[in-house]
Amino acid sequence: MKTVRVDQRWVRAAGVVALAVSAFGAGALWNRGAHANPPSASPYRRLGVLAEVLAHIENSYVDPVDEDRLLDGAMRGMVGALDPHSSYLDREEYALLMSDTTGDFGGVGVEIDARGEFLMVVAPIAGSPAARAGVRAGDEILSIDGHDARGLSVDDAVRRMRGAAGTRVRVVLRRHGTEEPMRLELVREVVHMTSVDVQLLPERIGYVNLKSFQERAAWELQTGIGRLRTEAGAPLRGLVLDMRNNPGGLLDEGIAVADEFLDAGVIVSTRGRNGEAQDEARATRAGTLPDFPVVVLVNEYTASAAEIVAGALQDHHRATLVGVRTFGKGSVQTVIDLSDGAALKLTIARYFTPSGRSIQAQGIAPDVQVEQVELPEEPAAESADAPERERDLDQHLPHHEHGDAPPPPVPGGDIRDLQLRVGYQLLRGMIREPMPAAAAPATPPRR
Repeated sequence: MKTVRVDQRWVRAAGVVALAVSAFGAGALWNRGAHANPPSASPYRRLGVLAEVLAHIENSYVDPVDEDRLLDGAMRGMVGALDPHSSYLDREEYALLMSDTTGDFGGVGVEIDARGEFLMVVAPIAGSPAARAGVRAGDEILSIDGHDARGLSVDDAVRRMRGAAGTRVRVVLRRHGTEEPMRLELVREVVHMTSVDVQLLPERIGYVNLKSFQERAAWELQTGIGRLRTEAGAPLRGLVLDMRNNPGGLLDEGIAVADEFLDAGVIVSTRGRNGEAQDEARATRAGTLPDFPVVVLVNEYTASAAEIVAGALQDHHRATLVGVRTFGKGSVQTVIDLSDGAALKLTIARYFTPSGRSIQAQGIAPDVQVEQVELPEEPAAESADAPERERDLDQHLPHHEHGDAPPPPVPGGDIRDLQLRVGYQLLRGMIREPMPAAAAPATPPRR
């Protein structure tokens, strides 16, 4: 239901849950800051001022106060001043974050993230109450159960939208290109989220919609491709990997997915404070898929672990990327257990593709730029209301110069799912061997 799950692998060691780069070796993460030069004046000198403020509130505020609530607020403000993806999590929020990695939770079924003044829907989960009600990627959340969502944190929004199955939640949404807000009353359900959907396209070309990187995502990919081979009755001749609207997820699942297509080389590397190299993940030969042509579909909502996979396949010339420049969420978060059961989610590094390109606030530029066209029955979105990306967020980490300028856009046509159509046609052109006459065509997916 939320995007704060980004780039996580939960490995508990020495009181720390190392999520982002534990697949590389978590031990390299925790001692980096210890060797930094201390500031000339200790930052802790102002803790006395904080104690003064707390004492004045306790003694003089018009109503009695809850000291724990005050300190929680102070910690939230301190961590929130760093960047959009660092946060303080109380026990309840931490439990929600942990449950999110399993793919099963009670709620309405939307992935959300902080994109500007309001929270935005990154993607509705297929088959969820939100998806059935018509919620789409890019919708802004204006209110939840009458509570103004302006400036609301992702964690607060998740807490308000989650709940027991059968209970109701009222949400007001704003969609770009429409004047009137959408007012929905959704009934919560236990949402079962799968990461992969597959379908066989004509000419033995596989279509894999990789929606997120939950636990078992790489296994679901392997299983799905196996089903496509069985349905085709012969090896696949090519594959469309659709990662549009994929908000990311567990980093090691993203690495495992990239490893399915690569037999050697770097998949992703990280650099911490002052650009110091930390760790890298490398592909292995075992389990690598056949060397059939691959087209990857990406858009402005492709983020985080999905960008890592796209960048790795592009740098190794294993796939052709089709669509528009991705979101640009290229920072590494780790979650640290605190002594009272709460947790600290802290940005500790940036991701870099195998060629050394930074993803942060830059994104991945596709090889073939194709702007998506609206379906005929949907109103066209106004170009002035383009969705925000990582670089538009307040206090986002600055980009380290490694990326290229985006290629010029290719004019679209009045056709259903233009990006998929272009990707499929490109893939057909890459396939060298002729299609046997006896092969039966399949129906392309409708998106």
